[in-house]
Amino acid sequence: QGQLVESGGGEVQAGGSLRLSCAASVETVYTMGWFRQAPGKEREFVAAITWIEGSPYYGDSAKGRFTIARDNAKRTVYLQMNSLKPEDTAVYYCAADRGSVESISTSKRYDTWGRGTQVTVSS
Repeated sequence: QGQLVESGGGEVQAGGSLRLSCAASVETVYTMGWFRQAPGKEREFVAAITWIEGSPYYGDSAKGRFTIARDNAKRTVYLQMNSLKPEDTAVYYCAADRGSVESISTSKRYDTWGRGTQVTVSS
């Protein structure tokens, strides 16, 4: 099935930036996405990108502040997060799908997940 390994999380002050990376050792990928989950809340779609076309998709919380990109040669997807807010504090998960008809923003689409990386934004 392969695996996904996230990196780049950490603690930053409000208004700061972080870049998350996700290295994929999955053979076939159609879409890679980022989700996040804060304590006591449901997992939330952040962003996704199609592997071949590179088309980005964003959740409402990410629009205008986050940018998703991928490097096909490195099989890595990135999430550049700017203007971070305390409400962005969560564990961020990378996910990959190998072919699904589910919506790109639903977690059911993705069958491979990373372990997550903590992002903490202090006020």
